[in-house]
This record gives sequence, structure tokens and C-alpha cells, in this order.
Amino acid sequence: MNNLPSTTPEDGFAPVIALIQAARGRAYQAVNTTLIDLYWQIGEHISRKIAAAEWGDGVVDQLAAYIAHTQPGLRGFTRPNLFRMRQFFETYQGETKISALLRQLPWTHNLIILSQSKRPEEREFYLRMALQENWSKRELERQLKAALFERVVLSPAKVSPVVRQSHPQALQVFKDAYMVEFLGLPEGHSERDLHQGLLAKLKGFLIELGRDFCFVGSEFPVQVGGRDFALDLLFFHRGLNCLVAIELKVGRFEPEYLGKLSFYLEALDRDAKKPHENPAIGVLLCASKDDEVVEYALSRTASPALIAAYATQLPDKALLQSKLHEFYLQDAGDAADAGEDL
Repeated sequence: MNNLPSTTPEDGFAPVIALIQAARGRAYQAVNTTLIDLYWQIGEHISRKIAAAEWGDGVVDQLAAYIAHTQPGLRGFTRPNLFRMRQFFETYQGETKISALLRQLPWTHNLIILSQSKRPEEREFYLRMALQENWSKRELERQLKAALFERVVLSPAKVSPVVRQSHPQALQVFKDAYMVEFLGLPEGHSERDLHQGLLAKLKGFLIELGRDFCFVGSEFPVQVGGRDFALDLLFFHRGLNCLVAIELKVGRFEPEYLGKLSFYLEALDRDAKKPHENPAIGVLLCASKDDEVVEYALSRTASPALIAAYATQLPDKALLQSKLHEFYLQDAGDAADAGEDL
């Protein structure tokens, strides 16, 4: 006799698995929060002792040896780590608005951001993004190498006025450039190479796009007036609650590309969009673009579109950091001039 229940996993078992996973997640987060609090307190203790001249740097060596002797088997309290705890406290003390972020990320993530970010606003950016996007250690390091913060500050997403009006939050969703170095594309690659590469490494591309993007289809069929068309890539964004059409171009952006993208968006809104969804957004992903040409092309278009570039190699981070330094100097100078005018 078959004694197995007739209930399917979707009907009865899946909720139990969800409860288990939620409980494990809460337990992990509780342990992580406790550890971060501990490292903060130790860092504070060491910092205050050294600041008060009660301890010299050499005492930290003695503390590490004492912990190793009295707590055999306890790992993570070496001299370098104890100094990292001190740096962790001294860097973020008084930063009350991001204290919750520190406790939600693993210690390894905190150390990566602490060691590779130079500015307070850069550290806060990566803390928020790592939490929002649920980046792994490897992906966090990749985004730092790709100079995501510098690119976001120096080159915000280029979107049409319609996008700003209908999807204002899209400015925080899309990027001006997407890194696809993980595809390993040759210099003279074709559009087919790019298309096939993105499909083969779809997981990596989804991470680069952002966690709320969901893949719908490749060469998505569009039929209008008895003619058949194929949209390169179609995604759905949960936060924006809309379809996102991506057209690929291996050359530089040309204004006429917007006409075909607008055609696809109209077809999606008429024939594919569900009643509860927002109008579709279109992305032209090109190998290069002239920002002035992009600005002119987007200023009069009636479509919710944006133009972005893709890069097959990671950018020169040192160069971007230099440009960012100039940007902040200019920004500070403009603020000072504005103050003098008041």
C-alpha cells in the first residue's frame, strides 16, 4: 500500500521548507550581528586604551597572545585582526545612520569595503549596494574593481524625459555602462557573439543588471501587421513592475536605433504588458556612445528609453578615481562660490 501523502510539495511541503530557511536565515543573521557587535566593542576598547596612552601598539601583540593562550582553538583574534577591529571602530564611530548596515553584512564584506574604499560616501554606497543586491564576497570585490561607485557618480544613467516622469526610480536601477568582462569576448566580436555570450553567462549578466531583474526570453517574438520581429532580450523588473527590452548593438550608438526600440516598446505595451504592469522600458546596449549625441537623441523621444554602453574589460580604476577627485574639488568649489553669492 502506498502510504505517501497525496499532497504535492507545492501544496504542503514547500511552506515547511520556507519556514526552515527563514529560521536559518534569522539564526545566521543573529550570529552575524553578535559577531559584528563583538568586533566593534573590542575595536573600541583597543582604540580608547591606545588613545589614552594606557596601551602602546605592542600591547596588542600581548593581547593576541593572551587570547590564544587562554582561549585555545578560538580563531580570528590575531594581531592583524585586532588592529582591523580597531580600524573598524575608528572609521565608523559616530556614523549612526549606517550602523545597522554594518551589522547586516558579514565581517568579510565589511573588511573588503573598509580596505578598498577611500571616501565615507563610497563606503556607504558599497554597504548599501552589497546589502540590497545580496552580493557574494567575489561579486563585491568585482564591483570594487569595476569602480562602480566612481562610474555612478561620474556617469549617471542616460534616460529619456519620459523615463524620468513615468519611472523616476529607474535612475537608481539602470547604469550608464555595464561590465561584461566575464564573457571573454574578442575585440572584433559580432552581435551574435555578444548575444550568445550573454545567454551562456546569463547568471553573471543578471547580477550585473541587478537583483530585481528576471529573464523573460531571448529573440522574443513580436508580431505586428502580419510581420514577425525578434527583440534581442526581454526582462522584467520587479521593483519597477514593467518589462525591460534590451537591444544589442556592437558598434557606437546611432540616433536611428531609437526608432526600432520605440516600435518594440509600443508592441510590448499593446500585446504583452499585463493590465497591472507599468509601461515597458527600452535599453539600447551599445559598444560605445557619444554622450552629446545621446542627449540630443533622448531629449525629444516620446519613448521610455535609455542608452547604455557595455564594456568587455574592467575600467582603469585609478583614472576614474583621479577624475572623481577632480569632480569633488569642482563640487566643493561650486558650493563655496554659491555661499559667497548669498
